[in-house]
Amino acid sequence: MWETKMAINEVKEIRAKTTVFFGVGAIRKINYIAQELKQRGIDKVVVVTGKGSYKKTGAWNYVNDAMGQEGIKHVLYDQVTPNPTVDQVDEATKMARELGAQAVIAIGGGSPIDAAKSVAILLAYQDKTARDLYEFKFTPTKAVPIIAINLTHGTGTEADRFAVVSIPEKEYKPAIAYDCIYPLYSIDDPALMVQLPANQTRYVTVDALNHIVEAATSKAANPFSILLAKETVRLIARYLPQALTHPEDLTARYYLLYASLIAGISFDNGMLHFTHALEHPLSAVKPDLAHGLGLAILLPAVVKQIYPATPEVLADILAPVVPDLKGIPAEAEKAAKGVESWLFTVGITEKLSTVGFKEEDIEKLTDLAFNTPSLDLLLSLAPVPADRSTVETIFRDSL
Repeated sequence: MWETKMAINEVKEIRAKTTVFFGVGAIRKINYIAQELKQRGIDKVVVVTGKGSYKKTGAWNYVNDAMGQEGIKHVLYDQVTPNPTVDQVDEATKMARELGAQAVIAIGGGSPIDAAKSVAILLAYQDKTARDLYEFKFTPTKAVPIIAINLTHGTGTEADRFAVVSIPEKEYKPAIAYDCIYPLYSIDDPALMVQLPANQTRYVTVDALNHIVEAATSKAANPFSILLAKETVRLIARYLPQALTHPEDLTARYYLLYASLIAGISFDNGMLHFTHALEHPLSAVKPDLAHGLGLAILLPAVVKQIYPATPEVLADILAPVVPDLKGIPAEAEKAAKGVESWLFTVGITEKLSTVGFKEEDIEKLTDLAFNTPSLDLLLSLAPVPADRSTVETIFRDSL
């Protein structure tokens, strides 16, 4: 296939609304980015990251050196957890405001980048809090510049306008989407991802898979979102097993990262629906649940529900993982079973019951799906009516 002819060590520029430096060694572009910030008059930044991977991957050394060379002062917030909270965003914002930060650098996967996007908005709205933002008490139209250094191949948030942060006391996990939070520059360097543990490799990749299943079948789907979806599945089917067997294979990481990137662009165009709307309550109730694992658990049941309305699209894009689908509504069960079987082959066998949910939790989870701010929009984009009965059925079939 064509990917064998690609020089993975040549850093390319992939331009969406964000300029993404993509390829092995792309982290060195932080020097160029720091120069660009300085030329814009930015000499104070906040770095938002998690508790360890920014150092373990070596990304921090490059960032710290680049800022030092350009005389850019910084404050470091390294307390972002998986499924970040509004309190963490407010803590990082407080540190940034005290410094007078004029830009935000995120280092990490979806959680640090989403938290950083939120901080970037709050730096432009000095009188607002993260709860104001995620309870939709105002509509932002501006943010300070965002630089995203991505450390996982899953979310696509380094090239889209979305962010997700939880409100713990309400067990809400809303999503925001604003043009002002497209990163100015992003870095996608596969060499930063070779240390991802096997389970995280699985979960982040399945996040990308869910992005395109939804983006290709939503009411907002378009030829572009479907085209990107088809290529995403092909790359994941080919390279995820390789990355699991050989974690340091840079070619496998390169194409999983590319799959994640184009999946993010796909759902930036085609939007999301059931799987994400129903997963957010799961990881809001159980913050230790990996987002990608929650999505994987729900995916077969979602495919079963939506397949009769979108058989031609799903048969086409799922062909690398579920071959021999004919694209007729009657094979919904076959498609769902095929997706489940493929998930099992890559080591994801969990169901809701094995991660701690019970039949009696379904009513609460369904309530959260309908009551959490922003999730109603996702549900409205599903290709079949997203009524309470359908949502309950998906949760129940995922037990």
